[in-house]
Amino acid sequence: MRNSGFFFFLLGLMALLDIYIFQVIQVVLPASSKARLAVIIGYWVISVSAMLIVVLMPYVHFDNWPRWVVTYVRAIVIGLFISKVIASIFFAVDDLRRGGTWLVSRIAQKPSPAIAQNGAGITRSVFLSWLGLAVGGTVFSTLVYGFGNKYRYQVNRMKMSFKNLPAAFKGMRIVHISDIHSGSFMDKEAVEKGVKKILKEKPDVILFTGDLVNDRAIEMKDYIDVFNKLNAPLGVYSTLGNHDYGDYVRWDSHEAKKENLEQLKQVHKQMGWRLLMNEHVVLEKGADRIALLGIENWSAKGNFGRYGKMEEAYPGSEQYPFKILMSHDPSHWDAEVRTKYGDIDLTLAGHTHGMQFGVELPGFRWSPVQYMYKQWAGLYESGNQKLYVNRGYGFIGYPGRVGILPEITVIELS
Repeated sequence: MRNSGFFFFLLGLMALLDIYIFQVIQVVLPASSKARLAVIIGYWVISVSAMLIVVLMPYVHFDNWPRWVVTYVRAIVIGLFISKVIASIFFAVDDLRRGGTWLVSRIAQKPSPAIAQNGAGITRSVFLSWLGLAVGGTVFSTLVYGFGNKYRYQVNRMKMSFKNLPAAFKGMRIVHISDIHSGSFMDKEAVEKGVKKILKEKPDVILFTGDLVNDRAIEMKDYIDVFNKLNAPLGVYSTLGNHDYGDYVRWDSHEAKKENLEQLKQVHKQMGWRLLMNEHVVLEKGADRIALLGIENWSAKGNFGRYGKMEEAYPGSEQYPFKILMSHDPSHWDAEVRTKYGDIDLTLAGHTHGMQFGVELPGFRWSPVQYMYKQWAGLYESGNQKLYVNRGYGFIGYPGRVGILPEITVIELS
């Protein structure tokens, strides 16, 4: 079995977490009650079921099951694991505290002091145990709640001002979308509603910044007739993202992988999208012109591909007073765009999805993805240059959204 060492490590970790948390449950529950028995039975039924799923996955051809079953089962198992890890942190803090208290008392050769009581009259240990269970349960419940948000497309509208924008382009409306990930979709009607929202905005141009699929071109088979409805007076333009190259699946041969990419390029063409492969085109309104550049995936992160070639896309665009760049990975902006191409006025990116999990409030934003990406959602500015990172139209891995909703960006230039 491939990666058998990791498999047994994961299984062992799950078992240890279950035993550790069960000890806490025994402490906080009433000594004798029907509720205690029900909770214990329920806990072990769920925990053992999760471990059985992990054990049986390699043998039951799980990937051949209906996609929605695979997606939700994996998400629930992973969600349970994450929630238990978080809860265990609270329990470990209490165990370390009690261990430290015991050690100090032994060194001082004094009886261990009574455990402090909080205002409600319960011990600090019981309080931390309940807190850990509450936080872990809240995390899991939140992840389950997020299942219902994956098609709640949010339209974000904003105006961007540029001093060098030609007069004819003032007021131009751009719809920016990214990260469709059609291989994750399970509700075609819901996806169509998002497309209708885009068309309702009546954009002058539609720009898509990569990750049309999860891995394979065939994932678009049922969605070509959805996304081919996108149209705009100045056209629909697209680029490739890291998932579009099929780098994350095992292919029978190099030729099969290459053929998949060629098929994906044809999908863009079938939908009427102009795929920009390290090149630029000229957009015209009246007598004015601006340049639109599109490059293949270019990442400053070592674990993502670097296929983009600005040295091919940029030459010839110098003559135009205003330039828009489509580049899937926002790390490209700091690593190359700002340092070498100071006249790229607006860069559009995606890739991060805002990790599909976070908090966005007026004056405060947080997501785990910010520890990997400096620019991870929304608008960023440096001098005369702007970067907008779209939060993604689709989803991958976790079939939901918590706090970071799928996004349709409407940009009005002025």
